[in-house]
Amino acid sequence: MARLVDKYRKQVLPELKKELKSENPLAIPRLNKIVVSMGLGKAVAESSSKARENKRFVEALDALTTITGQKPLVTKARTSVSNFKLRAGYDVGAKVTLRGARMYEFLDRLISLAIPRVRDFRGLNPGSFDGRGNYGMGLTEYGVFPEINPDKVNFQQGMNITICTSAKNDADARKLLAMMGMPFRT
Repeated sequence: MARLVDKYRKQVLPELKKELKSENPLAIPRLNKIVVSMGLGKAVAESSSKARENKRFVEALDALTTITGQKPLVTKARTSVSNFKLRAGYDVGAKVTLRGARMYEFLDRLISLAIPRVRDFRGLNPGSFDGRGNYGMGLTEYGVFPEINPDKVNFQQGMNITICTSAKNDADARKLLAMMGMPFRT
């Protein structure tokens, strides 16, 4: 069992029941999924529709697979944009949706290993909630994850991480994530 699942069941759930004054455990906020995505616009700019053959694109896909433990879904452009030399159907990004045990393992590694390795880190922005209880954050480089060998990184690439919860509002989601260990700025 993942360490954060145990923490959620033994510490966070009873504490949230008291704070939110709810006896129904299904009404208490919980994590639904985590979506990790990378926009690979530079890879598209360097090549045409054959982006999957591009070294930058392949390296990003391999890194995302290593970090999440799951094969990423390659996303395609919906519309053509002539200023960016982009046509509909070009490969422009990759994303992974994590649920269950992999989600908790990823969040544990993010909180305890990756975020403390971010240079000049002063805490996560508490205003990055979307109004429906979901939290979004970005990392400027994926090399902060311990699974990635920094010597083999040829191209620095950022990533977006969205944590989706069952909370109805941002305040409840912030309480949940803070109790799980997310280091929010005060």
